[in-house]
Amino acid sequence: MSDFIKQLPALLGVMLGAFGSYVVVMRGDRARFRREHAARWRERQLAAYTDYALTLKKTVTLHRRVAAHLGNDGYPHPLPPAEATPLLIDAADARSAAGEGLLMLGSPEVVEAAHGWALTVMEVEGLVRAPGCTADTWTAQIEKQRTARAKYYTAIRRERELPPGHTGRWQLPPTHPS
Repeated sequence: MSDFIKQLPALLGVMLGAFGSYVVVMRGDRARFRREHAARWRERQLAAYTDYALTLKKTVTLHRRVAAHLGNDGYPHPLPPAEATPLLIDAADARSAAGEGLLMLGSPEVVEAAHGWALTVMEVEGLVRAPGCTADTWTAQIEKQRTARAKYYTAIRRERELPPGHTGRWQLPPTHPS
């Protein structure tokens, strides 16, 4: 019995050390899980932001193609309204689905900016069908849409604590008639 009592402090030390190691490992695993979970969440959130932006961009591009067909936009690939209709229906369906992901994963600031951009895209759609649409009114509405898009991207960058990004305004070289 006295041998056992002599070794009891060592045994208690081993047990205490094992328990301490267990606690440290468990806390480390829990912290790593939280970091990985946050990273996955941010990836999904960014995918939702990107998907929504791409659906709006597709809609705008289709409207610009129709406006080019009508002579109000310089887009290089004109598209007659009748051919654009099924494509616009598909784009609206995709936007609706992407909007659900945005609502589920997006921050209130980003969702609000997305809503503002979507409203200007709806104005673009209404204008392209308007009988009094001119190249000047069309250009002004496209500029309004670009400003709303920039606000959307700014909201995303602010949320993600990213530096300001590119404006998305590309200077194209002048075209020379052949």
